[in-house]
Amino acid sequence: MPEQAATLTSQQKTTSRRPAGTLYRGREGMWSWVLHRITGVAIFFFLLVHILDTALVRVSPEAYNAVISSYQTPIMGLGETALVGAIVFHAFNGLRIILIDFWNAKYQKVMFYVVMALWVVTMLAFVPRHLINVFSH
Repeated sequence: MPEQAATLTSQQKTTSRRPAGTLYRGREGMWSWVLHRITGVAIFFFLLVHILDTALVRVSPEAYNAVISSYQTPIMGLGETALVGAIVFHAFNGLRIILIDFWNAKYQKVMFYVVMALWVVTMLAFVPRHLINVFSH
């Protein structure tokens, strides 16, 4: 009987650590994986649209100019900020994944926080300058 009580206690501890509302434990590795996939898909769709609108110049230069002029709005400027954020996170996290694969997975949690710190520093340097250019026109 005491062994069952110890087992129940360890199971209760495991379930009590799980954040409410998530299927997984919600640890750094899971969030890194989710963010890497989301940013990768977002970058893929941006590249698809970019290739299509650039190819438009061969079909109709007037249509190309119309599409490009629609990109020069504040909303698209905010979208560019989000795109740069996605690219920066995806790049830094990709380097983290390479380090985990070739070096040591023991430090993956620390490396996640390093990636997040580098992302914040990079975005703090980029966002004000970019938004000044976006909203000054």
